[in-house]
Amino acid sequence: MTNGNGKLTGPPKPIRCAIYTRKPTDEGLNQDFNSLDAQREAGEAYIRSQAGEGWSLLPAQYDDGGYTGANMERPALKRLLGDIQAGKVDCVVVYKVDRLSRSIRDFARMMELFEKQGVSFVSVTQQFNTTTSLGRLTLNILLSFAQFEREIISERTRDKHTAARKKGKWTGGHPILGYDLDPGGGRLILNPAEAERVRSIFQWYIEGESVFSIVTKARRLGWRNKQWTTRDGKPYGGHPLRKQHIYHLLANILYAGRISAGGDICPGEHEAIIDQQTFELVQERLKQNSSGRKAFHSPGLSRPK
Repeated sequence: MTNGNGKLTGPPKPIRCAIYTRKPTDEGLNQDFNSLDAQREAGEAYIRSQAGEGWSLLPAQYDDGGYTGANMERPALKRLLGDIQAGKVDCVVVYKVDRLSRSIRDFARMMELFEKQGVSFVSVTQQFNTTTSLGRLTLNILLSFAQFEREIISERTRDKHTAARKKGKWTGGHPILGYDLDPGGGRLILNPAEAERVRSIFQWYIEGESVFSIVTKARRLGWRNKQWTTRDGKPYGGHPLRKQHIYHLLANILYAGRISAGGDICPGEHEAIIDQQTFELVQERLKQNSSGRKAFHSPGLSRPK
C-alpha cells in the first residue's frame, strides 16, 4: 500500500469495535427482531463500511433492554466499561448518542475514561467521531438536547402523577402495612389482618402508649413491617417494627383514606383504615410529643430524673 507521495505504508492499525445498544423499556424485546437488533444491525453495517480503515467487530454483545439512560446502573454498560478499562476495546459504536447516556454528568465521566484509554466514540446516525474537536463539540450539543428531553419527560410524568393523585388514584411506590396492591394495578386494596394491626397501633398511641412501648408490644406479638415481592422476584421488607416505622405509620395520610397530590390533600379511591377524627388526634399528639422532645434536647435543659 502507498500513500499520496508514492511511499510504502503498512496496513491500517486494527480498531476493535464494540456496539452498545439500549432500550428504556422491555416492551417488544421478545420479538424476533426488536429495537436492540435494529440498533446492532446499523452498527455492524457502519463498522463494515470502515473495514478499509482496520475496523473490526468484537464478538461480545453489550445490550441493555429495559434500562433508562438517566443513570449508569446497567449491566451491559458496566461490562463494556470494564472491558474498556481492561484494554479490550478501541472504539464504541452506538445508534444514537442518547443510547449510551442521557445525562451530561455521566457522559462526561465516560468520555474521561474513553480518552484515558484511547477509545473513540461514534454515533452511526449522527455522523461524528470524538477524535476530532468538531466531533466533541457536536457531542456536547447533542447531549445537552438529550438531557433537556429527559427533563421534559420527567416533568410530564410528574404532572401526570399529580393529576392522577388529585383524582384519588394510587400512582405507585412501596406498599404500606394495611394495604395490598390490586393485581389489576392502579389502586390499593385493604388487607384485613394488617389493617387490624394498624388500628391497634393508632389506638395504643391515643391511649397514651409511647412509640417505644408500641415497638416493644408489636415485637412481642411478632408484627413486622410490610413485606412484598418485587417484579424481579426479590423479597422486600418484613423486618421487625422499629421506631421510625411507627412514626411513619402514624403520620401517613393514606390511612385516613386520603392522598397527597402536589401539596394538596385529596380524597383517595382506597378504603380508609382510620377515621378522620382519630387521625387528627394522633397528629396533634405527635406534634406535642415532638415539641417536648425538642425542649428536652435544647441547650441548658435536662431530662427529668
